[in-house]
Amino acid sequence: MSLPGAELVDVGVEDLRAGRETVEALLVSIGAPRLRATGLEVPEPLPDAELSLYELLRREYGDDAHGRYNALVRRLVSYERAAECAR
Repeated sequence: MSLPGAELVDVGVEDLRAGRETVEALLVSIGAPRLRATGLEVPEPLPDAELSLYELLRREYGDDAHGRYNALVRRLVSYERAAECAR
């Protein structure tokens, strides 16, 4: 079963395992406690993930960073909710 946002979460978990600080890894770091509660094995999250994600987006997208940040967090929450329902 494919959950909404799974493409972000799957990549984020792999990036965390590989020690990469990517948009996806930071997003998974933000959601790590809730993702773990759904049974997903999440590696050690990156510190200060919220600020780091926003800064990474700001450098790449400038004034559009806020909207992109919110859209990513909404995708994460959609995944978390669907995973909780699937449990």
